[in-house]
Amino acid sequence: MRYYILLIFLVSGLLGAENAPMINLSVAAIEEPAQFVKTINIAILLALMVLAPTLLLMVTSFTRLIIVFSLLRQAMGLQQTPPSQVIISLALIMTAFIMEPYAKTAYEDSIKPYMAQEINYEVAIEKGIKPFKEFMMKNTREADLALFYRIKKEQNPANVDEVRMTILMPAFIVSELRTAFEIGFLIFLPFLVIDIIVASILMSLGMMMLPPVMISLPIKIIFFIVIDGWQLIIGNLAQSFR
Repeated sequence: MRYYILLIFLVSGLLGAENAPMINLSVAAIEEPAQFVKTINIAILLALMVLAPTLLLMVTSFTRLIIVFSLLRQAMGLQQTPPSQVIISLALIMTAFIMEPYAKTAYEDSIKPYMAQEINYEVAIEKGIKPFKEFMMKNTREADLALFYRIKKEQNPANVDEVRMTILMPAFIVSELRTAFEIGFLIFLPFLVIDIIVASILMSLGMMMLPPVMISLPIKIIFFIVIDGWQLIIGNLAQSFR
């Protein structure tokens, strides 16, 4: 994914810059406090590289997409079709598609000037995070953001720049979970109606020993194909992000 490559380039650039902390694997004693600070910075950067996949997935559109696709599979009554690998791959591809403009902005404002030695790595990190922060703010409910400020017992921020990522990230995830379940509920309704109609018809015919799912499943698949369900769901999902 482009935004994952963006972070790898960012971290690689930080480690390779002249004014960035240098990796020293020696066991010599630390003589100056600045050496200890550089060691801590290196440890933080390495930890971010390890957590990068999880962080990127949790601060992008991936959460909403994977939940909706999973609920769609359950609504249709399909246990292993499409397989989980296909659903995850589809969610990743759609995430890359949705997040591409933000990754491009981060690259132009952060990585490119940093590689040209126009800005230092602190400014590069700040500008690289800003587009993703704007995306999260657009898709986070104010009530969820206020909830975590109440938990932290802090005053509400005066503007967007004052919102810290440590508070914005959990608020964004909660908002995405709510939105994903709202979309999943709307997806469940037509398939639930089909199940109820099929079960009522079988009961009225006295065919109570016949499992309704054997009849409703093909009907739901045909219904999904006729309405071009994948196009509708993917199109509306992509447009649901602000």
